[in-house]
Amino acid sequence: MIAAVLTGVAPASACNPAVGYIGCPRDVDGSTNGEEAILEGIARHEDQSQSERESDIEQDVGSSEGAETGHPQAPPPPPPPPPSNCSPLNLAICAGNPTPPPTEDPAAPVVVRLRDIASFRPAAPVNDMEPGGWAVQGLPANFVAAASVQVVSGTLLGQPADVRFTPVGYRWIHSDGGLVVNGGPGATWAALGQAEFTDTPTSHTYAAAGEFAVELEVVLSAEYRFAGSAWRPIAGTLAISSGPQRVLVGQFDTVLTNGDCIANPAGPGC
Repeated sequence: MIAAVLTGVAPASACNPAVGYIGCPRDVDGSTNGEEAILEGIARHEDQSQSERESDIEQDVGSSEGAETGHPQAPPPPPPPPPSNCSPLNLAICAGNPTPPPTEDPAAPVVVRLRDIASFRPAAPVNDMEPGGWAVQGLPANFVAAASVQVVSGTLLGQPADVRFTPVGYRWIHSDGGLVVNGGPGATWAALGQAEFTDTPTSHTYAAAGEFAVELEVVLSAEYRFAGSAWRPIAGTLAISSGPQRVLVGQFDTVLTNGDCIANPAGPGC
């Protein structure tokens, strides 16, 4: 825009600050004559008019955008209500839409093996036989085991624990090569209602005279528990031994005597 510079002298009343005519210097008051009008007043007026026009344009644009959409911009939606299970006992989920706490990976189940209970030692079984300690060649000798359920306390995987041993099988190992296996401990001839030197489920007959050994093994199943919890089984079985037991096998003949051979050693048949 090209503006002209007024070089003429303007009357004092024309530059009255109260009127604010264009072309009056900023320092003009009612007592001055305003010898020359400068472009500063014109430029200031042009700057002010340009700012006002830009402001009006912005207002017009905002009004036209609102008119085009047909409604003002919607406010953000309110937060969702708290979950139904919100209570004083679980305040962490009462914030409306809480982030669930991270879930920990479930701990791997404890697996106890037979080698883990090596320090838990049940008492050795007892091996009884009849006749006691001896047998007759060619006749059955009866063997009876004495074993029962045992609970042994100790430390398992660093924690106080109990281990329960239960007999589930019995083996008699004879030094002449004989092997007797049974699910029960056996019983005496009297308990079975049988005569002496008769076969039983746990008896053994030696075919020759001499000195032999027999060893009893009791097969056990095992269970464990921590701090009085329920019993949990351990896979597999283990065997405990009574140790070898001496058996003397002799030959005996049946003869007819005429009286007591002790009282009359020279009697017939003695």
